[in-house]
Amino acid sequence: MKASASNTHSKHAELVALGKDGHTLPSPVEAYFEVANRCNSRCATCPLTFGPHEPARYLSLEDFVAIAAQLPDLQRAVMHGIGEPLLNCSLPAMLRHLKGRNIHVVFNTNATLLTRKRQIALIESGLDEIRISIDGSSPETYLRVRGIPRFAQVVRNVGQMVRARHEMGATNPRVSFWVTGLRENLSELPGVVELAGRLGVDEVYLQRLTFWGEGLAVAEQSIHRNEQEEVEAIIAAAEQRAAELGIAFNGAGALSPRENLFERPPDAEPWRACSRPLRLAYMTSNGTALPCCIAPFTGVPFQEITLGNYLQDGVAAVWHGEQYDRFRTQLYSSNPPASCRNCGLAWSL
Repeated sequence: MKASASNTHSKHAELVALGKDGHTLPSPVEAYFEVANRCNSRCATCPLTFGPHEPARYLSLEDFVAIAAQLPDLQRAVMHGIGEPLLNCSLPAMLRHLKGRNIHVVFNTNATLLTRKRQIALIESGLDEIRISIDGSSPETYLRVRGIPRFAQVVRNVGQMVRARHEMGATNPRVSFWVTGLRENLSELPGVVELAGRLGVDEVYLQRLTFWGEGLAVAEQSIHRNEQEEVEAIIAAAEQRAAELGIAFNGAGALSPRENLFERPPDAEPWRACSRPLRLAYMTSNGTALPCCIAPFTGVPFQEITLGNYLQDGVAAVWHGEQYDRFRTQLYSSNPPASCRNCGLAWSL
C-alpha cells in the first residue's frame, strides 16, 4: 500500500479559502449534519458524556433530503456532530443521496457498530472517508479515553472493513484513524500508526484537544510547549513508522501533526481568522443551527451558541437571518461571542 495525500486535505483547504475574503457566501459550501445526537461511547473528552443539550433524536431521511435540497452550493458534507452516526439506520441512504450530487462525504465513528452489513452498505454508498476515533493503541488507554471496553471489537471491525473494501474492488471509503492528543495517550501515537499498518488503514490523523473543564477535556491534559522536545520525539517516531509502512500521517485541519498541536495564529485576536460562519452550516439532529463543530466543546451555555433552526425556518432564513449576522459581526470584532473567545487559545499551551 502506497502512502498518498488525502484529497480530504485539499478539499478542506479549498473550502476554507472560499471564506477568506470576509464576506458571507450566498449559501454554505460545507455542512455538518448531526444525524444522531446520542452515543454508545462514554468519551472522557466529549460534552455528551456529561449531559446532552437537546432531546434525543435521529435525523430522519425526509428531513435530511429537505435540508440538502436547500444547499445548492454544497461541496462537502460531514455526517456527524455530538453523537454516533452509525446509530442512524438511514445513514447509508443519506450518503447515497449526497454522492448522487457528487458531494464529498465523510464522518467520524467509534466503529463499535461497524458490522459486516454496515461495511457493505457504506462501501456501496460511495462514502469518501470513514474516520475511526481510536485515541490509543492499547485496551487500557482506549478504555480511559473512550470510556468503554471495546478496543478489540473496534480493531476487529476496522480490519474487516478494510478487507471488505478490497474484496469488493473498491478504493473508497478511505479508512483513517484519529487520535486526540492528550498527555494521557500521546505516547501511544507510534503504536496507533503500527496498528494502522497491521490493519491496512490508509491514514492516521493527530488532532489537538479543545479543553472545556470536564473529564479529560482539561488544561492539564493539553500538550504544553515546554514538553515540545518530548512531543517532537513521539511525533518523529510516528512519522518514521508511517513512512516505513506506507501510511499517510497528518494533523487535522490540513495541518501537519506539529502545526496542529502547537501552531497558533500570530494575531492577538485569533478568532478573527475563522471563516466557518461565512461558509459552513452546522445542524443538530433537532435542526438547531450552531456556528461550528467546536462550539459545543467550549462549555458556553447551549442557548448562547444557537443561531436559529434550519428545520423550522429553512436554510436561507437562518443563514441570512439577523441572529447569524449579529454573531458574525461580533466574531470579527475585539469582543467576540463567548464560544469564540478562546478559539486558538484553549488547546495546546
